[in-house]
Amino acid sequence: MKTVVGVFFGGKTVEHEVSIISALQVIENLDKEKYEVIPIYISKDNKFYTSELLTRVEEFKDLNEVKRLSNEIYFTHEDSKLVLNLVRGIFKKSIAKIDIAFPVVHGLNVEDGTLEGFLEMYNIPYVGCDVCSSAVGMNKIVFKKVLEASKLPVVEYETLNIEEFEEDESKAYKKITEKLSLPVIVKPSNLGSSIGIEIIKNENEFKEKMQNVFTFCENVLIEKCVTNLREINCSVLGNFKEQEVSVLEEPIKNDEILSYKDKYMGDGTKKTGVKGGKFSGAKGSGMASLSRKIPAELSKEQEEEIYSLAKKTFTELNCEGISRIDFIIDKDTNNVYVNEINTIPGSLAFYLWEPKGISFSELLDRAIRYAIKRKERRDKIVYSTDVNILSMTGKK
Repeated sequence: MKTVVGVFFGGKTVEHEVSIISALQVIENLDKEKYEVIPIYISKDNKFYTSELLTRVEEFKDLNEVKRLSNEIYFTHEDSKLVLNLVRGIFKKSIAKIDIAFPVVHGLNVEDGTLEGFLEMYNIPYVGCDVCSSAVGMNKIVFKKVLEASKLPVVEYETLNIEEFEEDESKAYKKITEKLSLPVIVKPSNLGSSIGIEIIKNENEFKEKMQNVFTFCENVLIEKCVTNLREINCSVLGNFKEQEVSVLEEPIKNDEILSYKDKYMGDGTKKTGVKGGKFSGAKGSGMASLSRKIPAELSKEQEEEIYSLAKKTFTELNCEGISRIDFIIDKDTNNVYVNEINTIPGSLAFYLWEPKGISFSELLDRAIRYAIKRKERRDKIVYSTDVNILSMTGKK
């Protein structure tokens, strides 16, 4: 009997379309001999839909048409299974039951533990990081503080809230420059895919660029800009007990920073992880289209240092499943810094595992097995008792 896997994607996030690309790659590569796959699309207005047409990338050119042609659903739960029910109709009509959820979502409102929390309330097993590690991984400021407390190397940084900026721009500028010398790099605290990132080189740029970043968030992370750098990425698969690391990659950027365009609108010549060429072309291949060196050319010492830091970062956050951890090497000092973590990386970072002989399908299968193990562990934990203290009220 096949395991029914519900692949969740989309959501109220600026990374909505990136999530669609990653999810359809996952759907295409899940082993159909073992799994029955049900796509579950979360629209930008946070409604849920399912339909067979949601497995074809060309259908998503018109998102309103996707909603019109798909079945809007709501959820109930039954014996740790997620039940999909049609919204339309007078009577409740169940159309499917899901054994395990596979979130393939990117960004705020979904990847930050929100979707994971919903699944945990229903006691549904799901692939990937739990609520806490997802939330910490999504918030760049909290992530930095956790790494600092864990004695992991991070680039020097400062933070700024929108209230501070709007109340007194000069004071906000002084706060940053008293700690960090220009140039600095400014990042929204809770976005990925390089969205909203700015480099500030002088005071004249400060107001305009900070206003742009604050259109995406309320808090920003401001880092010392490492101008002579290399970016190295490493994927980790596992849980707290065991971790396996991928080969390392060095992304090739065309701008001062690795941009959204670099990541998702490449030349389309790289492998996409999707059979039959459904995702060939620049706008359908996700992170697989990024220009990169695989494996990255590093000394054995640097390679081992990055592998060690990747595993420690993964375990300090208590991650599970597949994550990608991004590093910076300061070429002037040769220092290695942990930059950020992607708890649900674009394209699930399959391209970093294939050189190790792990196919996309096998990678997904192993991530699902970790999710099942977590459910088995957590089923042994006591979360509540049968004693109702309110029933004792008034008793002598």
